[in-house]
Amino acid sequence: MEHTASDIDALVREEKRLTAVESHNEAWAEGLSAGIEPDIIAEAALATAFAELLRTNGENAALALLDRMRDKVIAGEFEEDRRCH
Repeated sequence: MEHTASDIDALVREEKRLTAVESHNEAWAEGLSAGIEPDIIAEAALATAFAELLRTNGENAALALLDRMRDKVIAGEFEEDRRCH
């Protein structure tokens, strides 16, 4: 089966996403083991992410991500029983 450039790009992007999830999970676990409360870890992670996105892509990209994440929360995509990695 021959893959298009778009297929390959999608595979690479998914591999990067999975690697990022793994890295964040490790950092989260380290924070918890250091006695940091989950809400503090979450706020720090979001602040870091949005600061970097603002720096590299601007306000519109950061606000668009915020809107997408809000929609996912409302849709229940982050509920414990729906989590898939």
